[in-house]
Amino acid sequence: MSKKSSEPTNRRFGQKLIARNKKARHQYNIIDTFEAGIALRGTEVKALREGKVSLGESFARVRDEELVLYGAHISEYSSAGYASHAPVRPRKLLMHKRQIRRMASKLDEKGLTLVPLSMYFKHGLAKVELALVRGKRVYDKRQAIKKREAERTIRRAMSRRNQSRNP
Repeated sequence: MSKKSSEPTNRRFGQKLIARNKKARHQYNIIDTFEAGIALRGTEVKALREGKVSLGESFARVRDEELVLYGAHISEYSSAGYASHAPVRPRKLLMHKRQIRRMASKLDEKGLTLVPLSMYFKHGLAKVELALVRGKRVYDKRQAIKKREAERTIRRAMSRRNQSRNP
């Protein structure tokens, strides 16, 4: 009998998913994606290992040729004692200067922003997947929902058809 684990099952290439920003793909058109490391304190890493993170309201900006993540909520570590961290604080993201400069030039374009899509451990190091995005209009969101529902009904019809053929 297999033992159920509390860890996410999306392990691939030494990656363990911590959190995913589910609304980002619905609210934004993704133009490009990047991977960045995160400068964290010890209790923050332990809280991440417990999965206590929320990316819902977070975004990234280039400040003084450094990439900074704002609004990411990492809850306090349960066994921290007196040496804990602030749940919401600006966190430095680690990328090469050349990549940051290139990203900053893209961000100067009107309507573009950086949003984290997911946070994960890759070979023991905390990483965040950032996306260069442009906000969707309301009608774009409605069209995406209609398309998704149409695909779902087609899949259901096909599966019923396949089940009726193979009794």
